[in-house]
Amino acid sequence: MRAPLFLISLALSSAACSDSAEYADKAGVSSNATASASATANASATATPAAEAQAVEQEAERYQFAYSWPAEVAAEPALAAFLGQKADAMRAALEQGADEDWDSSEGGEWTPRQHSATEEWQVVADIPDYLSLSGHLATYSGGAHGMYGVQSLVWDRKAGKAMKGVELFNSPVALEQALGNRLCDTLNTAREERRGMEIEEGSDDMFDKCPGLDEASVLVGSSNGKTFDRITVYFGPYVAGAYAEGDYELDFPVTASVVDAVKPAHAGAFSVKR
Repeated sequence: MRAPLFLISLALSSAACSDSAEYADKAGVSSNATASASATANASATATPAAEAQAVEQEAERYQFAYSWPAEVAAEPALAAFLGQKADAMRAALEQGADEDWDSSEGGEWTPRQHSATEEWQVVADIPDYLSLSGHLATYSGGAHGMYGVQSLVWDRKAGKAMKGVELFNSPVALEQALGNRLCDTLNTAREERRGMEIEEGSDDMFDKCPGLDEASVLVGSSNGKTFDRITVYFGPYVAGAYAEGDYELDFPVTASVVDAVKPAHAGAFSVKR
């Protein structure tokens, strides 16, 4: 029986790289994709001395796989176990997809390209009772290009529970309403800068419309180390624009209306940004 991958762990080196090699070169996914795991090796200032950043790397003829998390995660055994299970599931799906591709090509005149999947978890904020993380994901399954994106995970230390950032709020719609026009206005400003043209008001083009937060990753951050006082709304490729346009990462301060949208159980973890 193959041992769970999260048990095949290595201490990360201290060499730094930026943004998971720019999300594995925007998911072209090179053979160096696994090296991005080193980016968070020195991130921990509050983790216990025994906690070390962890990384899994595996390469076979048909696929390559990498998964990592920082020392702050390793200091939370239940969270590390949770991410270990996610790593195993991700590796199993990668292997299955690669095997299906290779098996279907047997006897043909073409050889499939090597599949790949990497995910690197980074600390967004570490405050009392909560650890906020961003998971930088890149995958490739042999097509014209790969896919990439960012996932949100918040660990509630008291409850011993993992959730998405948006789950701290009453609903995605409640947070949308709290952000108001700022959400679409900020997105359209970023779109116009990239496209070099104005967004036509009332346009029915799918990439001119304002996506809902149910299509986004919501990251909760902190500038004071005590409370969540800022949020980032992340729209991946094909959500707010064409693939070539890239992803959109929009930052907002926490306001009173945003605090009002937080579920009562988590309200004490938020404050208005000063």
